[in-house]
Amino acid sequence: MNTAAVEASCSIVCYHNPPDQVERLLASVTMARPGMLVYLIDNSRTDALRALAGRAGAVYRHQPDNPGYARAHNWALNAAAAAGSRYHLVLNPDVQLPLDGIGKLLAYMEAHPDVGLVAPRVHYPDGRLQPLCKLLPHPLELAVRRFFPQLHRSSGRLARYELHGSGYSQVMDVPALSGCFMLMRVETVLHVGLFDERFFLYFEDVDLSRRVGRVARTVFVPHVAIVHDYGRGSYRNWRLLWHHMVSAVRYFNKWGWVRDPERGRINARALREAGLTRSRPAAPAPAENDLRP
Repeated sequence: MNTAAVEASCSIVCYHNPPDQVERLLASVTMARPGMLVYLIDNSRTDALRALAGRAGAVYRHQPDNPGYARAHNWALNAAAAAGSRYHLVLNPDVQLPLDGIGKLLAYMEAHPDVGLVAPRVHYPDGRLQPLCKLLPHPLELAVRRFFPQLHRSSGRLARYELHGSGYSQVMDVPALSGCFMLMRVETVLHVGLFDERFFLYFEDVDLSRRVGRVARTVFVPHVAIVHDYGRGSYRNWRLLWHHMVSAVRYFNKWGWVRDPERGRINARALREAGLTRSRPAAPAPAENDLRP
């Protein structure tokens, strides 16, 4: 492959994911974007995915010491930048892509040079919407959301935090995009810095969204929809919960706990631009598979 001609690249970080799941994703990526430079980073104890990566033409890297999600994607980002990639796509292995999805989002970024990060509309396998567009988190918000979910939902704070009132039907600037599918402009990310490797797992996407948002737009585009088999692992696994809590502490140590004036300004702007205010009742997030812009 002529590395100078690489337009876009992609990295997928795996940790004991089912081979058939990874194989489906690799097939959809290579069919959607033939010639795309794909990195498969395997943090599992065994290299069971090596042959699969070879068949798909992906660059395979086995890291049995599991250095974490952020560090693994950073290795691929550095390699992609060295290969001349202009855009880089971060993918979770448990997503399913439409054939034209990557191309549409690349075209959107080409047409909007002020955009640094883009994320699509995300659905559960049963078609329900995953409301993954979020405001920048407040520690109290996260504590209530995690330990008092009914209160968080009934108070309307969950709907506000996840921007339900937007209907997820409009292009909008979002303070925190999900790392399950994150298309980034390589030049912008190199400028602000790659994923912060202090986050082993969780919050690395919020942190990067926030840093990119200082110099470029971070945008939700509903015209492309993907499927994400979101397992909410930290709600079922104590080890993942520990990683979640450690990352939360590191995030707030970095950006501020109760006092974070920038967070307030960014969230207020996002709510205003999405047509939402505290006084307006937030509409429930749509559950249908409606992909209209």
